[in-house]
Amino acid sequence: MLPIERYFPEEEVVILDYATFKKMAAELTQIDLNSYKSQQMDRRINSLMSFWNLQSYDEFYDLLRKDPKRYKDFVKKLTINVSEFFRNAERFHELWQSILPELLKKPQIRIWSAGCSDGAEPYTIAIILHELQAQHRARIIASDVDRVILEKAKEAVYALNEVKSVPEELLPRYFDMRDSFYVLKQPIKDMVEFRAQNLLVDEYEENFDLIVCRNVVIYFTEDAKIVLYQKFLKALNPGGYLMVGGTEPILAYRQMGFENALTSFYRKPI
Repeated sequence: MLPIERYFPEEEVVILDYATFKKMAAELTQIDLNSYKSQQMDRRINSLMSFWNLQSYDEFYDLLRKDPKRYKDFVKKLTINVSEFFRNAERFHELWQSILPELLKKPQIRIWSAGCSDGAEPYTIAIILHELQAQHRARIIASDVDRVILEKAKEAVYALNEVKSVPEELLPRYFDMRDSFYVLKQPIKDMVEFRAQNLLVDEYEENFDLIVCRNVVIYFTEDAKIVLYQKFLKALNPGGYLMVGGTEPILAYRQMGFENALTSFYRKPI
């Protein structure tokens, strides 16, 4: 679990190099910075140092220890949150037309949105299930390492650019207007259970029929990706599906134990 507010006792901090800073920052945030691609991680850290006018890594680390707001900003920078409803609509069309109808041959199914960001992804799945008249036959769990973004997800208030891909006929059916924002209706909100979770550290539940993890592992190293995919495979029921992002094909899916079902969908053999 990711701590948001912590008390850090006064102590002298001496950071000798960038590698030591990353190690200590990882201990502080419980996020393994070495599991992220180094070029992207370096760029994010250096941009914050420049923006905050910090001259050294020990100054940066000391600020994170003592300033809760800057600590939250740092975590937010590491766990970039970009999402929208029906993102890459053709993939959700396949989920709607092919994957979910197959899974719903079972009386009840379990779905996990891993790295759910502001909730647009799991709520999209909830809308599809409602359209399939299966809203009472699925349990949707949504998790993210960022507790702040999870609070936004629970509020379920979205700007126009976040709902621009929602089919036109579904907007008034599932959203109310408040000023210039779109507020998700309560029955859809009630279908999703949010929780804080660090995919790189925490244990996974099992017996899922569908795991959706899109545009998350793109920031991870190849070694970290392999570990995650192996854990996802274990968490799936036989015949269950893993849905990934369009730019994240699993090249070695056979070696990991998956079958390639459709573009962006991988199946655990029965």
